[in-house]
Amino acid sequence: MTEGYQHSRRRSRAISGAAPLPPPRELPVWRRLLLPPDPLQLDAGAEGELLVARVRTVLILLLLPIPFINMALDPGNRAASVIGLAAGVLALTLALGAQLLLRRDFYRPWVGLATSLLDVTCVSAGLAAFLAVDQAIATVNSRLLFEVYFIAIGATALRYDSRVSLAAGAMAILQYVVVVLVAYHRFDVSNPLLDHRGYGAFDWATQVSRLVLLGVTTLLAAGIVLRSQRLRRQSRSDRLTGLPNRSFFDDRVAAELSRARRYGTPVALLMIDVDHFKRFNDTHGHAAGDVALKAVASTLQEATRQSDIVVRYGGEEFVALLPDLYPVAATERAEMLRHLIEEMPIGLPRRSEVARITISIGVAAYGYDGTQAEDLLDRADARLFQAKEGGRNRVVGPPPEAEAFVIERRASGGHGSSVQSIME
Repeated sequence: MTEGYQHSRRRSRAISGAAPLPPPRELPVWRRLLLPPDPLQLDAGAEGELLVARVRTVLILLLLPIPFINMALDPGNRAASVIGLAAGVLALTLALGAQLLLRRDFYRPWVGLATSLLDVTCVSAGLAAFLAVDQAIATVNSRLLFEVYFIAIGATALRYDSRVSLAAGAMAILQYVVVVLVAYHRFDVSNPLLDHRGYGAFDWATQVSRLVLLGVTTLLAAGIVLRSQRLRRQSRSDRLTGLPNRSFFDDRVAAELSRARRYGTPVALLMIDVDHFKRFNDTHGHAAGDVALKAVASTLQEATRQSDIVVRYGGEEFVALLPDLYPVAATERAEMLRHLIEEMPIGLPRRSEVARITISIGVAAYGYDGTQAEDLLDRADARLFQAKEGGRNRVVGPPPEAEAFVIERRASGGHGSSVQSIME
């Protein structure tokens, strides 16, 4: 018996008696701001990151002509224009590179943090560049470049991670303080005679107000993230079990199958149904049925990997999508889940006794059973029906030849036809 299996059994025994963790909305605001996004937000973070990448590219393209315009209108300020042009070209190169990676499905939770910090750092670097051409007044009183901080911090709300908003805002404040202090101590920024471009003389009140505005913008972006997370969680999760719902699954399965097609990786889909659930409800009551569904959901989620997707598909039916698992391993994983549920005691509400339930599982393999979500769901459902017809409390997976077929298909680059399409 594996360590993970034993851990899941211990957790299953504690389900009816342990106090559940409070949902995020019941935690203090400062705690919620520091929580990592739950799985329901990860796909939104990826979508938001791609949107930010596109907006970043468009924004840079719109700003890129400004140095040329400045050169034409103000030839005496050529050095600042050259610095602005160089920064724009570098930023555009980085933006196009980030967008290319995201289009190739390269997204990790740390990407949003890295790009957000890079965005604010580019703004700080642009302000610091004015110091290199002896225009310290422009550094501390810039009316265009400083405002880009607000765009960079506001865009962090699209990452669906309040920690990213806080980190980017803190980085912007810290970097701006450093730039201002360097300008103040190394240049005579209080001398109005050095203000050749109409930026205005340096004063600390203006700098403090700028820092306050950066702080307020940071908190506002983080607050928007919390609000968006709560609304998205409500729309994409099942209220009873807390698992993602069918709407979430429909979006994620398309992304996972797209990744499997691109890289030739295996994917398995499990259709899971609670055996005789109506009889359980009739015998023990609907409250006990709710407890049973929550216990099943909790055990399934605990016994699967972080990369797996487990959803409540409807009623007493669950679906699990298992990336990077070949048919044999997926069937073994399904068998482990079946054992966990079979041995899991269900504490009945307002009663001292416990009850038990079982599940039946049908397994489908990407490639062998099809390459579309509908094909995999149909084949998994058909095998689930076989499991029920065979007496329930059992797993029916793909036939033995499915393993070799999927491996060979991956070796050939993933372009072979599925068995189902060949038969059709």
